[in-house]
Amino acid sequence: MTLRRPRSGLIALFAALVAAFLLFGQPAAPAFADTTDDGQEVTDYYFGGVITFDDEPVADVVMTISGNGFEGKTTTDAEGKWRLYVPEKEVYTLTVDETTLPDGVIVDAAQLPPGTQPIAGTTASFEVEFGLTGTKIMNLFLGEGERVTVSFIDQLLSRLVGGLNFGLLLALASMGAALIYGTTRLSNFAHAEMVTWGGLVALVTTTMWHLPLWAGIIAAVVGGGLFGWAMDAGIWRPLRKRGLGVVQLMIVSIGLSLALRYLFQFWIGGGTQQLPGASPTPIQFGPISLSYIDLIGMVVSIIVILGVAWFLTRTRIGKATRAISDNPQLAAASGIDVDKVIRYVWILAGTLAAISGILWGYFRPGVKWDMGMQMLLLIFAAITLGGLGTAFGALLGSLIVGIAVEVSTLWIPSDLKYASALVVLIVILLVRPQGLLGRKERLG
Repeated sequence: MTLRRPRSGLIALFAALVAAFLLFGQPAAPAFADTTDDGQEVTDYYFGGVITFDDEPVADVVMTISGNGFEGKTTTDAEGKWRLYVPEKEVYTLTVDETTLPDGVIVDAAQLPPGTQPIAGTTASFEVEFGLTGTKIMNLFLGEGERVTVSFIDQLLSRLVGGLNFGLLLALASMGAALIYGTTRLSNFAHAEMVTWGGLVALVTTTMWHLPLWAGIIAAVVGGGLFGWAMDAGIWRPLRKRGLGVVQLMIVSIGLSLALRYLFQFWIGGGTQQLPGASPTPIQFGPISLSYIDLIGMVVSIIVILGVAWFLTRTRIGKATRAISDNPQLAAASGIDVDKVIRYVWILAGTLAAISGILWGYFRPGVKWDMGMQMLLLIFAAITLGGLGTAFGALLGSLIVGIAVEVSTLWIPSDLKYASALVVLIVILLVRPQGLLGRKERLG
């Protein structure tokens, strides 16, 4: 009996503690929810301002913001004030619902904040981004005017040109990755970081070292070629000499991609930074809106692509590259120095990726530590679509992917536009499994 009483007392004490925890240990409900009256989650980043007409506030105007998988909505209060919270510092699309404005009134483009322009074909949608702080104040003034509506044909033409622009810069990266695959059979996941590298070198040399833009571009292009050379000399050639298979090499490229990506983040931080002259005023060509940077980028892409085509078809190294892609054993038996040609291919691929990274930094716009990853899936889609291992197939696949991505926004939300490229890829591979310019190969 004397031994059981302490045990019974301990059990009773434990039961009392459990009961006390159940009654009083539950976390109390917060005194207030960290949300606004219209259901927005309060964050450290927001756009805000006041909407006025003839110096009087305009109430009950619906405002929406979208981008990077996020959507938010609010309504101006009795004083015309509005605030839209977003999860991070990125580029967003801000839209004023014109049906909630007074009749005959639109947003006055002449009184927009500096550097802000309506998206082509609209009077009340704008691309907005933060400055150095996590807040952006945009006071919008209304004026009398006619609301712009754009026909389907005009929207289609605008997106076709935008898709061509995107497809050309995608082709620069895809052609380099296709040449690497053709000569080494390596699916290089670190090719995304080769694209990012070009944008980062241009950013560091221009905004941090304050060199002219032309010097930054030259440094990025030369740095891209050196980066490709260093990757082959330091990693891929030694691994090939050790006889690693393509699967092992692919896994190494995935690890290398992760390591480089977070090294870039440590180097420049996690935010998005702009290259000099980003987001210039667009030039209207009828329904088509292009900036001078878009025009220069398209011209540069075409010239570089033509140069690559000449290199592959007219030079000895280019012809040797194509021979190795067709049959590396036969090319080696014919006296071609396979390792030397592969080294040239890596240098060329790094250079093309760097140029693509610079253009991507202006097209996005902005340079970020992981921006190349946004292109990687599209690069692989373009290579597979055009035919594995062929640079011209990668060019054709990139143009199709670029146009499909931009035109698809006529029917689907812009956040889903990259998925449209995969739909096109699946459809074409069902009809032609080897890709558009690929060759049928016998298995076994």
